[in-house]
Amino acid sequence: MAKRNAQLVSQHLEGISRRMLEERPEIIRGFVRRRHGVYALYRGNKLYYAGLTGGLLGRLRSHLKDRHGHTWDKFSVYLTVNADYMKEIESVLIRIADPPGNKQRGKFIRSENLLNKVRAEFRRRRKEDEEAMGLRPGSGGRAPKAKAARPKKRNAKTTLVDENIKRLRARYKRKTYWARVLKDGKISHGGKRYNSLSAAATAITKQPTNGWLFWNYERAPGEWLRLKALRR
Repeated sequence: MAKRNAQLVSQHLEGISRRMLEERPEIIRGFVRRRHGVYALYRGNKLYYAGLTGGLLGRLRSHLKDRHGHTWDKFSVYLTVNADYMKEIESVLIRIADPPGNKQRGKFIRSENLLNKVRAEFRRRRKEDEEAMGLRPGSGGRAPKAKAARPKKRNAKTTLVDENIKRLRARYKRKTYWARVLKDGKISHGGKRYNSLSAAATAITKQPTNGWLFWNYERAPGEWLRLKALRR
């Protein structure tokens, strides 16, 4: 168990101009020499780079001339009681702030990424919510739809009456022909009654004709479909 009031940072210095390192390095040396901790470089008020080291003064002075030399104008240091967990503290800082001067993102030694577990828990709870609200089949809401049985082949005497189809239309050789479906399932066209769709169609074309392909029915106002659609 961790001790109460356990301490990590023992001293800190924030927002100091780089001129202090350039013109009065001995002052900074007196406080940070041979100390370890985390430091940050700033460009204006924005974090530019973050790092850690066991030799703070040397590392800060090196940043006056290295690739970061002309990219920062202020710095801060955080002196730590010991070096425990320093690398991971640096990683946390880099991952949160994402400073432009750090080329590599901070890494953890053995930390588990919880993203996949959070996703799984989210899906599980969403499923429970859907079931509780009756949005999933078999959860007290609407029963799941049974797989539709393939419709049996229909014939003119039963299907058209059952489907409440009363009018038929056909286009043949640029002419429009009309017919009616009688209550007994027979087809009326031109004042004559026919026992089937095909018989009525053949009377018009004067050759054997499939009535299911010849005649159209009105599924909705103005929407005419071939009768064969009823057999799908």
